[in-house]
Amino acid sequence: MSTLIVRRLVLALPTILVVSFLAFSMIRLNPDAIVAARLGEAYTPEAAEKVRHEYGLDRPMYTEYFRWMGRVLTGDLGESAVSFRPVAKELAPKIAVTLELAAFAVFFAVLVGVPVGIVSAMRQDGWPDYILRTFSILGLSVPGFYVATVVLTILAVQFDWIPPLKYVAFWDNPVKNVQQFAFPALILSLGTAASVMRFTRTMMLDVLRQDYIRTAWAKGLRERAVVVRHALKNVMLPVITILGLTMANLVGGTVIFESIFSLPGVGSYLQYAVFQKDFAPIQAVVLLFASSVIIINLVVDISYTALDPRARV
Repeated sequence: MSTLIVRRLVLALPTILVVSFLAFSMIRLNPDAIVAARLGEAYTPEAAEKVRHEYGLDRPMYTEYFRWMGRVLTGDLGESAVSFRPVAKELAPKIAVTLELAAFAVFFAVLVGVPVGIVSAMRQDGWPDYILRTFSILGLSVPGFYVATVVLTILAVQFDWIPPLKYVAFWDNPVKNVQQFAFPALILSLGTAASVMRFTRTMMLDVLRQDYIRTAWAKGLRERAVVVRHALKNVMLPVITILGLTMANLVGGTVIFESIFSLPGVGSYLQYAVFQKDFAPIQAVVLLFASSVIIINLVVDISYTALDPRARV
């Protein structure tokens, strides 16, 4: 087991290095555009030269990359050109907001997707199955930000109500915090819940055809006992995998939802940095998102190996 973990960690490191290089180099593909965006109407040759030196654009890219990575490994993500504060200090509290939104979304995806998938499989080709599958297709097809915009519009116009827009930390007021996060997390989870539902249904149908399930039915066990005690354990292993992989979509989805619901998370921070043409935060957030996806996939891979002995062979 330890050998497999080490092997996967070794394989993940080159991916993180490639992603970090792309995050560093992409905004340096056109150095003059960086200078022009940073100075605007205040552009002068002297100011341009100063900006080039500040961002290391007058030095070879590979040397600047290694210097930047050395600073990143020590926790130095650079300094914002707008607020003149360290990016790491600005980013730290925003990570907690994004993680809370993603955690709520995963919770709702499991809470909705797994039971619905089981019911759909147990009532295969019946009217509940067709209705639930239709809703799952809608959940996969309709963009979450569109649903959020429509729902907010209906609530505001028809019911004169919108979720709380001023961020309140959980430790300050848990009730208001949950009220603020529950609504966007529920809408954000729709696509993931639909994926979990369809995968749960497929795996449940496969497990229900196994010999040990037929034996359980032959013993006269109730439907609930067959599903919960015998089938669900084997169904959940692949579902955990697909849930972990879809978390990458949740990480990207938080960018839009944080803007719509005024949540001061990493996504809102990235959007503000793009509008302000602040390149150090952009690099840091892109690296954070990409590394998060790699780490999530690594954790899912290791978890599946730990839960299912057959995966170790």
